[in-house]
Amino acid sequence: MPANQPNSRSDCPISFGLDLFGDKWTLLILRDLLLRGKSKFGEFLGSEERIASNILADRLARLESSGLITKAEDESDRRQSLYRATKKGTDLLPVLVELAYWGASHDPKTGAPKEFVKAYRLDRSGLLKRLKNEIKA
Repeated sequence: MPANQPNSRSDCPISFGLDLFGDKWTLLILRDLLLRGKSKFGEFLGSEERIASNILADRLARLESSGLITKAEDESDRRQSLYRATKKGTDLLPVLVELAYWGASHDPKTGAPKEFVKAYRLDRSGLLKRLKNEIKA
């Protein structure tokens, strides 16, 4: 929500970001989309965090209206929709990688693969480039 809109808290760029993805579900949906290759409603529902279907529907609609994702009909099954990240959404990949690395570094029970941590430490920019290339277009 831009600062010139009435509900904006301030013109701070962090506040702007939090207005778009500052709840506990939105970044997890983006994680699944950008890092785990999920693109269908049911796939997002199957994530280990167990998001409720009404909350998922709301967050997907919010991400779409914010221009972070697009929604298209699945050509192989017209009853389903496919969600894809836009450039604006893909630009959040480094944020997700930083959060994942921070969590992996500070959570003694982390589920982060050791390969991810090693790749981050050895070549962060190479890791980001590889992950960006793996995102479904």
